[in-house]
Amino acid sequence: MLKNLLIVAGAVVLFSSNLNAAGDAEAGKTKSAVCAACHGNDGISALPMNPNLAGQVPGYIAAQLAAFQSGERNNAIMQGQVNGLSSEDMADLDAYYSSLKPNIEVKLTEEEAKLAEAGEAIYRGGYAERGIAACMSCHGPSGHGIPKNYPRVSAQHREYLEQSLLAYKKGERNGYNEIMHSIAFGLSEQQIKELAAYMAGLN
Repeated sequence: MLKNLLIVAGAVVLFSSNLNAAGDAEAGKTKSAVCAACHGNDGISALPMNPNLAGQVPGYIAAQLAAFQSGERNNAIMQGQVNGLSSEDMADLDAYYSSLKPNIEVKLTEEEAKLAEAGEAIYRGGYAERGIAACMSCHGPSGHGIPKNYPRVSAQHREYLEQSLLAYKKGERNGYNEIMHSIAFGLSEQQIKELAAYMAGLN
């Protein structure tokens, strides 16, 4: 499994220049008005359970919007929002949000900082006992992601990251080639808390 993860990550790095969103950022800005209630006017959500969209890797948001529209990802609110979107709309929104500055002002509490210290070991070194590769092999040393399948995990709310990992663990959300389910399934809920705190503090 570890070998397969590294091969996939390497292939994505090699071809990432061909995966950038081809949308119109200015058109996406206009179309993003409806997204602001949950994700903020500048793509940075005030609600910790909602993802920040600003600075996400090109191609990822469009792919996720398409997944919501097809039912591959199940979320009643998002499915209602994407119902009338065309592939061009998705590409435009993707281009707009990927052009924005990510939230680099994330500050951890003292308790979160302690969790992050433990999470760093898994993020950077993996969890050999369960055959889990280092998270940075797909998401990068600084958590900036690799277009389009491996998203930015830095500059996100800790709560959102924890919620997402738990959803992968429980099989409620699918990831690229089910890699994320396999990884999260092998982690304890405490390890997920630690990883979420560490990733939230990356920039």
